[in-house]
Amino acid sequence: MKIGGHRLLIVEDEPLLRITTADALRKEGWTVDVAEDGVKGAALFEQHLHDVVLTDLVMPRLGGMELLKRIKALQPDTTVVIITAHGTVDRAVEAMREGASDFITKPFSMAQLVVRVANVCSVRVLREQNVRLQEQLEQRHSFSSIIGRSKAMQEVFDLIRLVADSEASVLIHGESGTGKEMVASAIHFNSGRRAKPYIRVSCASLPESLIESELFGYEKGAFTGASERRIGRFEAASSGTLFLDEIGELPMSFQVKLLRVLQERQIERLGSNRPIDVDVRFVSASLRPLEEEIRAGRFREDLYFRVNTVAIHLPPLRERREDISLLAHAFLVEFARERQREIEGYSDEVLELFEAHTWPGNVRELRNVVERAVLFCRGPMVTADELPVTLRGEEGTSPRPAQGRLEPLQMAVERAEVEAIRAARQSTKGRRAEAAELLGISRKTLWEKIKNLDISVDF
Repeated sequence: MKIGGHRLLIVEDEPLLRITTADALRKEGWTVDVAEDGVKGAALFEQHLHDVVLTDLVMPRLGGMELLKRIKALQPDTTVVIITAHGTVDRAVEAMREGASDFITKPFSMAQLVVRVANVCSVRVLREQNVRLQEQLEQRHSFSSIIGRSKAMQEVFDLIRLVADSEASVLIHGESGTGKEMVASAIHFNSGRRAKPYIRVSCASLPESLIESELFGYEKGAFTGASERRIGRFEAASSGTLFLDEIGELPMSFQVKLLRVLQERQIERLGSNRPIDVDVRFVSASLRPLEEEIRAGRFREDLYFRVNTVAIHLPPLRERREDISLLAHAFLVEFARERQREIEGYSDEVLELFEAHTWPGNVRELRNVVERAVLFCRGPMVTADELPVTLRGEEGTSPRPAQGRLEPLQMAVERAEVEAIRAARQSTKGRRAEAAELLGISRKTLWEKIKNLDISVDF
């Protein structure tokens, strides 16, 4: 059982036990230091700040309890294991109250010792991984990771700083691919609720028949197939943040129920009439301005005022062109590192094409273009050859095979689907429910195709 990787200090006044213990753990891959009493142990610890300390409880000059307190004062996250005789087990338990991770009673076998130390080390490794993951999560969702030096984006950053630590409901609006979900997560992870749940719901992907049960939950037997109680998204987000993406897709029949919940801060699971208090920070997003949906009779005005305490508008990429090269280089670094590629940058032609493109898919489209370019790049620079036809040729059209050549069936099907969805969008003036009906598919299927095919349409 190889358990190496950390630095270990053994503090033991019995020479034979000190030597055999050190040898056994060194064989398992540990870097081991030894000290014959607490004073020397404390001095060694100050030099190296060991990850794990294995110390006898009763020693001359400085006992294990006092050494434990000194270690925890210098480095609180150090793992300390106490070695104790039968007569001092009560003091070992007291040491655990002071921060020791475990204790082992003499006499013990070396195999037993190795297993016990391996166990406390595993806990330490998991704790260290959790800290790193939390740091990565916070960095990922920090609004500093939303890239932009344009005036429009600086105004967005200012708004995030202003509203993040408040309880105000926030409505984020902007075209598809502008980064609405990133802003929502940045608001949560820069708020006082950052350590609590962050629950995202895509309203467009939920079938109308399941919206209420998904958001409010249900009791066992509430309907056919409800074999057990299920907690809804509101309860799951309680004490944290609930983000409703594409809130404009909610049917009018449900909007009045949502309004009541936001006013009363209570929900009722399907099949129950018992109100349940929910404490959520509410953030929502919409592709289209909800004011237009109100005028068209598709969104309740009273709900709009409830969700729109603070509005954040994300500008399309074509309106902040000074951010294009900045974003492109950031994505290049990200994907090159991910694929372990050494790519220096873009050719001048590529940068010119980036500047000339209208980016109907916004930041998401740019990110996908860069990821594709890194995948196909064979030299130190990304050239125009690695870009899709939509950037090098006629803009806004799907690439077609050269005359006389066949294209793979999947590509042909995907191209036909893209053209059909764009035509449905134009015919219905962007109303997704009507477009789905026109195409003969559900709203959920339409949403999934738009996402999977990366279709740049304003739905």
